[in-house]
Amino acid sequence: MRVLRLRYAFEVVYKSEICRMFQNLAGETGSFQIWLKYEYGLSVNENGGNQPTPTSDIVHRHPLHQTTMLVVIQAEQSEIKEKLNQLKLEVEKKAESLLSSLKEEEDMVIEQASAGRKEMERIEDMIRDHEKNQRNINAHINDLKKHQTNKVTAFGGDRVISLLRAIERHHRRFKIPPIGPIGAHVTLVNGNKWASAVEQALGNLLNAFIVTDHEDLNTLRGCGKEANYNNLKIIIYDFSRPRLIIPRHMMPQTEHPTILSVLHSENPTVLNVLVDVSGVERQVLAENYEVGKTVAFERRLAHLKDVFTTDGYRMFSRGPVQTTLPPRPRRPTRLCASFDDQIKDLAIEASKEQSEIQECRGRKREAEMNLESLELRVRKLKKQHTQLEKDLTRKELEMQDLKNSVAAETKASPTSSANELHLEIMKSREEIEEEESLLEKLQDCSKEAELKANELKAAFENLYESAKGEIDAFEEAENELKEIEQELQAAETEKNHYENVMKDKESNEKASIICPESEIIALGPWDGATPFQLSAQINKVNHRLKRESEKYSESIDDLRIMHEEKEEKIGKKRKTYKSFREKLKVCKDAVDSRRNKLQKNKSRLKSELTWRFNSHLSKKGISGRIVVSYEDKTLSIEVKMPQDATSSAVRDTRGLSGGERSFSTLCFALTLHNMIESPIRAMDEFDVFMDAASRKISLDTLVDFAIKQASQWIFITPHDISMVKSHEKIKKQQMAPPRS
Repeated sequence: MRVLRLRYAFEVVYKSEICRMFQNLAGETGSFQIWLKYEYGLSVNENGGNQPTPTSDIVHRHPLHQTTMLVVIQAEQSEIKEKLNQLKLEVEKKAESLLSSLKEEEDMVIEQASAGRKEMERIEDMIRDHEKNQRNINAHINDLKKHQTNKVTAFGGDRVISLLRAIERHHRRFKIPPIGPIGAHVTLVNGNKWASAVEQALGNLLNAFIVTDHEDLNTLRGCGKEANYNNLKIIIYDFSRPRLIIPRHMMPQTEHPTILSVLHSENPTVLNVLVDVSGVERQVLAENYEVGKTVAFERRLAHLKDVFTTDGYRMFSRGPVQTTLPPRPRRPTRLCASFDDQIKDLAIEASKEQSEIQECRGRKREAEMNLESLELRVRKLKKQHTQLEKDLTRKELEMQDLKNSVAAETKASPTSSANELHLEIMKSREEIEEEESLLEKLQDCSKEAELKANELKAAFENLYESAKGEIDAFEEAENELKEIEQELQAAETEKNHYENVMKDKESNEKASIICPESEIIALGPWDGATPFQLSAQINKVNHRLKRESEKYSESIDDLRIMHEEKEEKIGKKRKTYKSFREKLKVCKDAVDSRRNKLQKNKSRLKSELTWRFNSHLSKKGISGRIVVSYEDKTLSIEVKMPQDATSSAVRDTRGLSGGERSFSTLCFALTLHNMIESPIRAMDEFDVFMDAASRKISLDTLVDFAIKQASQWIFITPHDISMVKSHEKIKKQQMAPPRS
């Protein structure tokens, strides 16, 4: 094909050049024109026009054509090579630019994905930090709730409860019962304003216990080991020493309060220990950092030990050195009167942390979605880059193949001659002539087949016309036969109907002779009984009529009157019975309602009794319940001590110590007082056999209960009542000691 295209291009160029050359010779003799027509197949007219003859004749007649044709083919081949090289350069430039743009876009997307991963890691770190803060806040809230139930747990946790129980078990081994923890015996005077500063100043000293001598110290250490409280801080102090009176000139002269001035304790030993051990009379409280700095460093106050601020700073100067310690991590204050405000604040902080966590998780989800989209885009770009490189390689191979084919044709084309082209043309012409002869034969066969088809079509039309009349006659005869059959069926049906009517008429005439039709209508509709069945029924009715006539002498009218009277009496009795049933139902519903209410009240009172009893016991870490049996008319108490490893409840009070028995009895009495009403109540020696901690818990419980009940209470005890808190509704009366 390529050789034919080159040959065609050569013919056009060669003929145009020959014509242009011969136009210049148009004025010469006619013999030249005859020679030109004979030699080259061209006819030149008077106007210089020309008419080309077939190329095959030119190639065959003149040998100059072959040389010119080879020159043209070589020129075209060199032009094709040049165009191929130029096209290759353009393809390479475009491919390189496209690959570089894809590479730049891929690098940019990879950089964005890396930044997204870093952002997601940063958000995960923020989520972990917020979750840690939330866990710490929840732990503080749980601790505060536990402290709210039992304030003693704020100064040592569950270990101090176990220690107090151990002290109670071994109270006979102490010369004087130890005092502690110190924080349980101390309260703030002016609310919770200085709670955090005092907490920072005293620190672990609030967890300490006070004993009177070294022997009690060893006993207390043994109780601590028993309670698994090993790092217990114990202070030895003389309990008989009165409260220390500190002269004013030995305290810092400032308008700011000292820690000693904001603390209150019913036990003078506790205040003495705070003064001697911690120096609370020389520790000043300030509202903020600036005020504390002024008090600690600028005024140069005498007898000043430390300055503590509400925001957590501690400042002191030792000689020329001034020291400021930064705030410690925030912790719940244990000296406040009520933990509700702290719990609310911590709950608000926990909710804020939760909202921050939700927000960070939302940002994390967005970052993950963006990262997934960027990774998908990177994969697409890499796939496009790989596909583009493959396409480029394939195009380069195709280009190389094309160049190789052109080079092969270039080498082959100079050797090919015009005779070979002429032979190919002649061969093609022979093939065309063979195909044309074959086409003429096929056309002749087609004409013959068409003639035969026309003849068959005409024969079919004649046959159809002849058969059409016979088919119409047959259909008409068939329709007439169907009409005759329908008329015959209708006549047969009418005949059967009239025969049945005549039979029924004859039967009715015979039956009317035996029984008139009016009597049959009066008897009602027929139930399908046969004559034998009807005869049996008539005989049965006659026998019954005869028997009843012999039994009753009254007439039918008298019996009808008696029946009506009986029905009237029965109706009255039914109405009376119905009214009584309604009243009985109302009474039964009322009794059931009262019984249900009684059962609910009994169940509720049992639950309330156990709940209140357990609530009072929990203030000392004890649990228990009250079992009430209304059927057996019994009430039993079960108490479970936390140190009991068997986890079994004590049902006999002899299994409890004296203090435990007294405290359980007190809780039971308070539970009963909750459920009864009385204007005046009294309790005597309710705190016998109790240690100091149990006595303080019992006194606080009784006083709070009495104030809440708003009734008059009289408590009588031979023990010290100095630890009873002051209140406008509380009046303390202490009798003089008996004469010796």
